[in-house]
Amino acid sequence: MMKKLEKVLMPLAEAIGRNKYLMSIRDGFLLSTPLLIGGSIFLLIANFPIPAWIEFLEGTVVNQATGQTLAGYISKPADATFTIMAVFAVMGIAYSFAEKLGTNKLFGAATALVSWFLIMPYTVTGEVDVNGVAQAVSLTGVPLGWLGAKGIFVGIFCAFISVHIYTFVEKRGWTIKMPAGVPPTVEESFAALIPAAVVMIIFFAVNLIFGYMGTDVFQIIFEFLQTPLLNLGDTLGAMVIAYIFLHIFWFFGVNGGSVVGAVFNPILQTLSAGNVAGEHHIICQQFQDLFATFGGAGSTLSLVIAMLLFCKSKRIKNLGKMSLVPGIFGINEPILFGLPIVLNPAMLVPFILVPTINIVISYFAMAMNFVPICSGVNIPWTTPLVISGFLATNWVGALLQAALLVLGVFIYMPFIKILDKQYLQEEMSNVEEDDEDISLDDLSFDDL
Repeated sequence: MMKKLEKVLMPLAEAIGRNKYLMSIRDGFLLSTPLLIGGSIFLLIANFPIPAWIEFLEGTVVNQATGQTLAGYISKPADATFTIMAVFAVMGIAYSFAEKLGTNKLFGAATALVSWFLIMPYTVTGEVDVNGVAQAVSLTGVPLGWLGAKGIFVGIFCAFISVHIYTFVEKRGWTIKMPAGVPPTVEESFAALIPAAVVMIIFFAVNLIFGYMGTDVFQIIFEFLQTPLLNLGDTLGAMVIAYIFLHIFWFFGVNGGSVVGAVFNPILQTLSAGNVAGEHHIICQQFQDLFATFGGAGSTLSLVIAMLLFCKSKRIKNLGKMSLVPGIFGINEPILFGLPIVLNPAMLVPFILVPTINIVISYFAMAMNFVPICSGVNIPWTTPLVISGFLATNWVGALLQAALLVLGVFIYMPFIKILDKQYLQEEMSNVEEDDEDISLDDLSFDDL
């Protein structure tokens, strides 16, 4: 069975690992990660789960002219990151993709951003109160909704298509050549002129066609592609299946987070951004990081505790001591490769079972309103257990994490004890062999 799984999964993992589109999406989102974490700090301060603190922020007026409170000012850094996160995604993905195609990374990213804005509708609709009557209004402006989570999928398409067109034109030699002696920056700017212009013309034509049809690309993509994908990703079944594959990849020594995450993480991050905007998604990036696999893939922090509490072999005890502190911060490579879990059939079942149970219990706890859904605040995955649960939800979420940790310990316990018994027998055999060895130190020449 293992050989059959390896024959199927290893080529799949290699194909995904070499896919320049999926890798560009993964690397592109990394551009926004430090910015979103920075914005999350302020968002966390503005929404810290203590009622007295919230009342203080909302009751403290900073700008007397506008009546804006301290809560509004503290939320501004979050608006400068989460609200326009699609801008960072477009730039990052296009930059990474341009590098993989061997073209100018900076101009590729800039051209992608321009093409994205070219097909964006510049109309903001809403309602105003006129003498107590609500009237619909339409104003010229950039809709913030499309700059955030709602515009990410269109941004991904724009990044790939625009960089492809840019590279196609550039490699055909349709560029302006400058004479020798011109500074390199000036030469690169003129060389990018025609490829960038071709991209702009094509996207202008696309925008014109959709405008003639009475709609726009953003609305079409959102209704027919992004919404179904988000609805699918926001289901228990999709999460469980994705994580079963993630852990099977890890079992064969392939980084399952990179393989599965290249496809699934953009959906999770979009759902997280939706929670920040007031939507209600149980499945999101924080749900994955903080409730499904705390302590690393397989939720191995529970395994480390089981190793320290119930095992007797020196090998497992020493490994548990070395792995405890990294495990608290979500780093579990010492366990994956040192125990090992990789290619160890004895540990495959709990390695998949524990995170799956975590997902199911956490999902139903949030669906039944026993635990609040994650706020969408981008808490680093290295944040220790209980603290991360409290910050993402409240004290009930922290309690849920602790309960899942204990449950995981008892699920891992019988499996690790079997392995411990095997290692203990090996250690005793080694001791007996050492006792039987003849040492020159035991020889005496006094009787000769």
